[in-house]
Amino acid sequence: MALTKITPARKTINIHYAIRDIIVVADEVKKTGKQIYYLNIGDPNVYDFVTPPEIVEAVVKAMHDNKNGYSPSSGIPTAIEAIKRDANRKGINNILDVFVTSGAAEAIEICLAALLNAGDNFLMPTPGYPLYNAVESKLECEPNPYYLDEENGWQPDIEDIKSKINSKTKAIILINPNNPTGSLYSKEILEQIVEIALEHNLVIFADEIYDKLIFDNQKLTSIASLNQEVSCVTFSGMSKNYMAPGFRLGWGIVSGKGEILNDYIDAINRMLRSRVSANHPEQYAIPVALDGENLHLIDANSRLQKRRDLVYNMIQDIEGISLVKPQGAFYAFPTIDVKDDWHFCIELLKATGVVVVPGAGFGQKPNTKHFRIVICPTEDVLRKSFELIGEFYSNYRRKFL
Repeated sequence: MALTKITPARKTINIHYAIRDIIVVADEVKKTGKQIYYLNIGDPNVYDFVTPPEIVEAVVKAMHDNKNGYSPSSGIPTAIEAIKRDANRKGINNILDVFVTSGAAEAIEICLAALLNAGDNFLMPTPGYPLYNAVESKLECEPNPYYLDEENGWQPDIEDIKSKINSKTKAIILINPNNPTGSLYSKEILEQIVEIALEHNLVIFADEIYDKLIFDNQKLTSIASLNQEVSCVTFSGMSKNYMAPGFRLGWGIVSGKGEILNDYIDAINRMLRSRVSANHPEQYAIPVALDGENLHLIDANSRLQKRRDLVYNMIQDIEGISLVKPQGAFYAFPTIDVKDDWHFCIELLKATGVVVVPGAGFGQKPNTKHFRIVICPTEDVLRKSFELIGEFYSNYRRKFL
């Protein structure tokens, strides 16, 4: 019998990850000898941020103590208790379950998979993190994006959310602080989302992976802290706040009413057991991180805020590019006057070596164009990158607009 071409599953067709896809082009440009300025990936350790030594030491000790087998499927007890304490400090008190996963991404995918059937949908922020689009495709769910309002500091558009809810809508995603815009959601907006979730019996998925990277002396309001009855899963992890993305440690915190969520929690835990466990020795870093002094966060927030200000101020001098000032996380999401932001980003990379990610990779309102940058690079790299962007864009506009 003749062999025929293997056909991949339809669910994979719409899976894209622009943050890393752009690197394929960057690698080709790098081969020409051009210097590359990486402003594309939110990995703090690629830049000048390091994992706090006490966190590393906790993992090394656990390895020496032979904590190298499987852990309980939900995580080790000391890690779970530390996560609960941290959640309590955020005002989340009605906790029903906590579980540790291989990065927050696994927690998010498991929780969506445990809730949604093919043909269901969840309200997804646009712009938003591409992981959710990938999970949506894998679960064969119907796309249901809601827009963030750029004119209102990238806050969720409440009226748009209301208009998108239908009989197949099971959940609403919040990324706060937001990736890619760096926006921090107001308490008033979050309270309105709670009311919508209660009215329509939706589960809120609160992605708060950047909850300790906040600028201008502001504080994050955790949406699960605002109401004791709303069904919520709050996600966080070690990757961003604790500069340890390679540890692949995240977690989920389920809160709300037990009689409403017990069956769902059971489904989550069945899925957790089926994949055995998260990394074991790394979990011993969780209590050290969450219960520690976290002096590294003072330094990290100070450096990130200075770099945010540098980027914001330099953009003011580039005609045709504007920026809503980020309030947290690692990112900025400038608006740009071009016809095609993919074309702009590819041509920018080829001409200057500056790697940014097209706004189309995160979703955006029709007829708007953006690009995302990471503000983790040093001030010298950011300054040089935006000098190059400004020079290139001036010529690009003359040629393509």
